[in-house]
Amino acid sequence: VLRSPYAMANIRSINTEVAQAAPGVLQVLTGEDWAKENYGGLPCEDANKKKQDGSPMYHPEHPVLVKDQVKLVGDCVAFVVAETYAQARDAAELIDVDYESLPSVTDVEGAIAEGAPAVWPDCPDNISFFEEKGDAAAVDAAFARADHIVQQKMVVNRVTAVAMEPRGCLGDYDERQGRYTLYTGLQNPHPLRQQLAQEIFNIPETDVRVIPGDVGGSFGMRGGTYNELPLVLWASRLIGRPVKWRCDRSEGFMSDSHARDNVTDIALALDKDGIFLGLKVKTVASMGAYLAIRGPRPPTNNLGTLAGIYKTPAVHVEVTGVFTNNCETNPYRGAGAPEAAYVGERLVDLAAKELSMDPAERRQKNSVTPDQMPWTNALGFTYDVGDFPGNMGKALKAIDYDNFETRRAEAAERGVLRGIGISNTVKKTSSPNLESSGIRFDPSGTVTLIMGTISHGQGHETVFKQIVCDRLGIEPSTIRYVQGDTDMATYGRGTFNSRSMSIGGSAVALACDKTIAKATTIAAHLLEAAEADLVFEEGVFTVAGTDRSKTIIEVAKAAFSASAIPAEIEPGLNEIGTFTPQYWNWPTGVQICELEIDPDTGTTNIVNFVCVDDVGTVVNPMLLKAQMHGGIIQGVGQALMEDIVYDETGQLISGSLMDYCVPRADGMCFMEIISAPVPTASNLIGAKGGGESGPTGALPATINAVVDALKPLDVAHIDMPATPHRIWQTIEQAKAAQAA
Repeated sequence: VLRSPYAMANIRSINTEVAQAAPGVLQVLTGEDWAKENYGGLPCEDANKKKQDGSPMYHPEHPVLVKDQVKLVGDCVAFVVAETYAQARDAAELIDVDYESLPSVTDVEGAIAEGAPAVWPDCPDNISFFEEKGDAAAVDAAFARADHIVQQKMVVNRVTAVAMEPRGCLGDYDERQGRYTLYTGLQNPHPLRQQLAQEIFNIPETDVRVIPGDVGGSFGMRGGTYNELPLVLWASRLIGRPVKWRCDRSEGFMSDSHARDNVTDIALALDKDGIFLGLKVKTVASMGAYLAIRGPRPPTNNLGTLAGIYKTPAVHVEVTGVFTNNCETNPYRGAGAPEAAYVGERLVDLAAKELSMDPAERRQKNSVTPDQMPWTNALGFTYDVGDFPGNMGKALKAIDYDNFETRRAEAAERGVLRGIGISNTVKKTSSPNLESSGIRFDPSGTVTLIMGTISHGQGHETVFKQIVCDRLGIEPSTIRYVQGDTDMATYGRGTFNSRSMSIGGSAVALACDKTIAKATTIAAHLLEAAEADLVFEEGVFTVAGTDRSKTIIEVAKAAFSASAIPAEIEPGLNEIGTFTPQYWNWPTGVQICELEIDPDTGTTNIVNFVCVDDVGTVVNPMLLKAQMHGGIIQGVGQALMEDIVYDETGQLISGSLMDYCVPRADGMCFMEIISAPVPTASNLIGAKGGGESGPTGALPATINAVVDALKPLDVAHIDMPATPHRIWQTIEQAKAAQAA
């Protein structure tokens, strides 16, 4: 892919003749070629929002290849196909593009300032949409009667996923069948098939097959509908051969979807006893230059997390989606919840400092209690079950909170600053969309388990097999696992929003129940007994009160023999479970981070970390803990080091692992993960989402700990990422202020 070196520029002309004649080159494609095909642009699922005046949101076309004007560094200008990767790359450098550089803006606040360059000429204010929720009048009344008002401007920095495996895809067009096959690593095979077929190529879905392989990390990033996916399919049709594209690491930094990048002004009204009366929030969120497939979702989708675990009676939120000349933003692990938890939980700590109260006590005083469940918060979101105060109590005990000041004093004697930070958060998960599972017995008694969800590191093969083995009483070795293939799986909405265990797992449970129901009828016939007299336990059907029995494997084998089963029973044992929850579920948890800061260098050392998490029914404790470890590390990474940075001309200056810092195992202490499950009734197995709780609580807990460590210097706030340099600067400024 030839990418734009400019953040904003007109394309005066493109000359591809020399490149087309280069060794090994098979095809050079441009935006003009794409336009001739009458194909569509890249879609956005959330393009139904409004502007403040009620008019439709601004939703620009997202071209697969740019024809007239580039909008960011990394925009796709041409696609070169050659016999080898090196030949294609060499040929791309021979393409002559005449650019006319234009002013650009990459700062989200700067984009809505007066006189800012317009990313899109027919959207001069750079505002895509405006959304508000809550009761503004009630909030104003709460602030009018408040004894204390605490407010803060908070910046949530831009990050990217940095998955272990860079993106890649292989397109193969079969001319005989007129059918496209796409091999790629992604989170949502079936929705992508629909987007490629209906919104881009305008062909039947049956003409597209998506086959996902093992995926080396995703975190929302692979939920994007990227330019390269239709490009390899299109190019394969044109040249009559499979086409493979792969992304190098630096290319990924500029083209993988980014995340977060918003600025929030938030204020909390309290009475004299520190009880929350009202919350007022205004957020401006960067969409990037285009709207990604789910780009508008994160800043608006997790307002329940913003209201938090608290009984705050009045909340009002305003969110403005803004275009900037950056890579587009899309959901990233937590998809809005970490940002919301960060500003909310930071504000609780600021309020505790303002009122000289203990932050743990403030949370407990204002928390919703189990006897108040189900609880509908001030923004209209209903939590079904949970024990917010109980989780807090367990976490405080685990970290020995009562003796922290002793540890702080001991650290001070060593010349370091010790701090402790708390978060108590809730996260909306498991979107109410359907998920399917197929259980197919073979004539020999082996089983194929087919799932629409797709694993990108969560261990689906293990955990879904566990459910089948537990319910059907068979061995894991007899089960073949197939995931995500759109030709084999009935449907799968995908793996995101912590939904696979609760919804996919429920689909597995339902398929098992249907399998048992049919097998019971067949077993009753084989055993010459009434179905009501059969007992099914640990994979065996037994006639109650006798020793006559058949294993489910024996029943499955017999199911393929028409002479062995009743005439009215369809041969075979092949069932599909399709499950859709009726409402969201709300995992909750407390994270406490304890750390030390070297005041001479600003270096942070995390010394203790406790997480008490309620994700409902826990199917596999080891996989759950691994999920929490990974999520917490990602939250800590954003809080302390990760940062996508553009300069004033729109050039990406954190475009490699030399410039973009990610956390390492040797930089983190042991994490104690404590499960405190309260099962939900929103699905068949009682599970709540688990994958996104880690970063949701880790962002505020980590920064709260940093600020608490700086408490002797009277530092009230520090923005993310709290790098050693930023912390050192803050310390020096605080020392200067104290000296003055």
